[in-house]
Amino acid sequence: MSYRVVLIGGGAIAGHHLEALRLHPAFKAVAVADLATERAEGLAAIYGLRAYGDYREMVEKEKPDAAIIVLPHFLHREAAVFCAARGCHMLLEKPMALNVRECDEIIGASLAGGSRVMVGHTQHYLAINLAAKEVIDSGRLGTLAMIRDTRDFHYFSEARADWFFEKAKAGGGILANLGAHSVDKIQWLGGGRIVNVKAAVSRYGTRGDVEGGGIAFLENEHGLPAVLSQSGYPGAPKDETEFIFTGGILKLNPREGLRVSDGGNFREIPVATDADAFKLQLDDLHRYIRDGREPACSMAYSRSVVAVIEEIYRSAETGKEREVPSSAERERAERERIG
Repeated sequence: MSYRVVLIGGGAIAGHHLEALRLHPAFKAVAVADLATERAEGLAAIYGLRAYGDYREMVEKEKPDAAIIVLPHFLHREAAVFCAARGCHMLLEKPMALNVRECDEIIGASLAGGSRVMVGHTQHYLAINLAAKEVIDSGRLGTLAMIRDTRDFHYFSEARADWFFEKAKAGGGILANLGAHSVDKIQWLGGGRIVNVKAAVSRYGTRGDVEGGGIAFLENEHGLPAVLSQSGYPGAPKDETEFIFTGGILKLNPREGLRVSDGGNFREIPVATDADAFKLQLDDLHRYIRDGREPACSMAYSRSVVAVIEEIYRSAETGKEREVPSSAERERAERERIG
């Protein structure tokens, strides 16, 4: 069976999704919508699709089996709830939503509408990360003792769309956007949900009302400590995650590869690069729709990433360590707040 898919949003990442759909035997892209109709029409011409200026009209007319949502963060909840009400399955770009309350709305709408939703945390599908996970899970470097994740990137580039620099639309700055990747990587490769956060941020950005960098000390449910450090200021880019074991160190750097030291100099670990991350992501979505096998990037898991980011900001605001509440704790607190 081939599932008919529409793309909601025609931004920079849309082409990656459409290319993966073009090559996937279980899916067929049929239409794309974007408020910038020329952008939708451009993609439609390349991939043989129908173009729309309004995603609601597209979903109503096309009645797709699934939708891939690649809209700005502040539109995720609205589009996902709309699609869920029509029984449409979804691949929703990360982060799942602006906050956990919006995540819960999406989850509730999905359950009510019978749609299956996964979130595009692509860290789970990158070849270098999969290779790192194999080393971590093998135990050959001993016990994982700590994680250091560093991301330096000129976040305030003029090429970045204005909405990224409005907290109300983006959820925050570099820690909300690139931080979602880092939190996901630390949780997934570290083998547990983050439960405690202590953070501080800096606000020297040149655009908008969002932070320009920050450092967070994180602890997962098994007591594993991790440090997340991100800078959006100009300088040489860096994207590196170090896994410190009792018997060595594993360094993961997309530019430099995967390297390991078990007491001596670092040596490279070969990484297979055959599989495309967006294709692997679609494989997960296909299994979920067809068999009901929940993907690693489930709604509950993706909500947990948003919850950690929320507590990073709260810790920075209060200067205190914050506990990341579980879904059950959050629902109980919300019931008490309401009445």
